[in-house]
Amino acid sequence: MRITIKIGSNVLTRADGSLDATRLSALVDQVAELRRRAIEVILVSSGAVACGRSVLSHHQNLLTKDNVDERQLFSAVGQAKLIDRYYELFREHGITVGQVLTMKQNFDTPESYATQQNCMEVMLQNGVIPIINENDTVCVTELMFTDNDELSGLVARMMRCQRLIILSNIDGLYTGHPADPQSRLIRHVALTDDLHHVISAEKSSAGRGGMESKYHIATETARAGIEVVIANGKRTDILLNLLDQPDTTPHTLFSTQP
Repeated sequence: MRITIKIGSNVLTRADGSLDATRLSALVDQVAELRRRAIEVILVSSGAVACGRSVLSHHQNLLTKDNVDERQLFSAVGQAKLIDRYYELFREHGITVGQVLTMKQNFDTPESYATQQNCMEVMLQNGVIPIINENDTVCVTELMFTDNDELSGLVARMMRCQRLIILSNIDGLYTGHPADPQSRLIRHVALTDDLHHVISAEKSSAGRGGMESKYHIATETARAGIEVVIANGKRTDILLNLLDQPDTTPHTLFSTQP
């Protein structure tokens, strides 16, 4: 089995924007266990910009403008910090990881597409986990993915995965705003379901995406024959529980069936 796991910025960062090292370590432990169960894993990880912002937090003049220059700076610093943490944590399990920084243009031409696909295929064949992120240091607005949800869907299709797991900071898709006590978690979405009317357009606090983006990517990916799960990455052992106890683990499943 081969799966893509997308880890959102709100999963990896604390309320103050700093990297949640404990959460990152717990997720790495779970991915290592999936590997021991002969499941190939591709990670699409957000968090680089948030990491960079926390490293440079003493530069107060950088924290209020949120322009392209600062995004490039935060990404350049934060990506190094993030991949180093992944490298050290996976090494404790005897697992090697490799970084793949990509851009939207890499999916636009057959040559670039095949080159990127081959790179990750070779990594997987040699037991290396690809850790993928958008190259924010050189991507500007018109060249950017909508967010890493879009990137994860493209990667799942490119690498012919059986499942895409999108980890957010809520349990899945709800019938209304998640903060509304009247809202209920939607456990199953069939291909023929249209749930646009219940989707909140609110963006996440740490990343560029939101549930609207996740719903769009999940439905597109399911139509391509890949199951999609949206779940809460802050829940203890969420990846293992999705595999071992799916009936009692809160999540939304986008089915490949009508």
